[in-house]
Amino acid sequence: MRLTDKTLNTLNAPEAGAVIYHDDLILGFGVRVSEGGTKSFVLTHGPRRQRETLGRVGILGLSEARSEAKRRLAEYTLGRTQPRAIGWNDALEEYLAQIESTVRWRTHADYGYILKRHFRYGATRLKEVTPHEIQKSIDKLSQTPAMQQRAFVVLRAFVHWAHRKHYFEQNPMERMKPPHRYVPRERVLTIDELRRVWNAAGDDDFGKIVKLLILTGQRRGEITALTGAMVKTDTVTLPASLTKNGRIHTIPLGIQARKILGHAREAHACYFPARGKETPFNGFSKSKPKLDKRCGVPDWTLHDLRRTFASGLASQGIGLPVIERLLNHVSGTFGGIVGVYQRYDFMPEMREAIAAWEEYIVAQIS
Repeated sequence: MRLTDKTLNTLNAPEAGAVIYHDDLILGFGVRVSEGGTKSFVLTHGPRRQRETLGRVGILGLSEARSEAKRRLAEYTLGRTQPRAIGWNDALEEYLAQIESTVRWRTHADYGYILKRHFRYGATRLKEVTPHEIQKSIDKLSQTPAMQQRAFVVLRAFVHWAHRKHYFEQNPMERMKPPHRYVPRERVLTIDELRRVWNAAGDDDFGKIVKLLILTGQRRGEITALTGAMVKTDTVTLPASLTKNGRIHTIPLGIQARKILGHAREAHACYFPARGKETPFNGFSKSKPKLDKRCGVPDWTLHDLRRTFASGLASQGIGLPVIERLLNHVSGTFGGIVGVYQRYDFMPEMREAIAAWEEYIVAQIS
């Protein structure tokens, strides 16, 4: 197809992975559209069909992208330049674009967030980024051991990829040891702490997310990514691409949760969009400390609410199989052969559990 400024707006995103729409005017030039709707100009060239990302649509115009594609093709064809020494940010964008079709949406977003937030080397060429600089960046996360360990793993995957692409002459993380093993948290909020968190949360998007985490026990990324297509009258269905175990997950919505979600949204509309964007809410680093100050509850995380939810249900006499269904756990009660043959969805029992939990929460926060 011949790409124009008009046709760029009509390119459809695939249901999964990514698709490239090739331009008729320049061989190898086109637009890559991910399942999330992100559009990037790309150039594929050479006997190995190497693909480069030229820039995001909107940041880079079509005519500019075509000119850059022609310039690079001319240089490669005439042999005037060798493959360039790539900068950190450019390599990072190429890496994220390449893995987008091979990992879940939530994983891809997590990788992008960690690499861009904690390893800011800008336009510095990869071969100039030293092991000392990388170690210094990792050491800065020592106060948050879970994030430090996660950041190390994510960065190591990126560096290994870059080394295989010959962007690094030598792997700068080759002799680095992973941070000390993280010990899982066991924090469960008391009912007094839960009351203080709820009452301080407010009714903005972040406050609503916190309250839904308390009421449903789902993961932060699952609640923030809710769209109109996932929410029905009294249920929420999380797609496999969003859940941690890669399985579709349907849970009932109680009265309080339905009030928080309010009116229905269009299929692709986010319930909690990022400011000025159509992507999910991402303002946790600013909103959580403010909530901590208002509620006065020390040493707690949003994921602790999930543990509190499970413990609270158990204290109300809810059976473990029902709790595990609500949490979308596939181990424990549903592990092994049971997981293969047990297909009962426990929806009636889950409805009763959610109703009882909401009644308990409302009574305690009043």
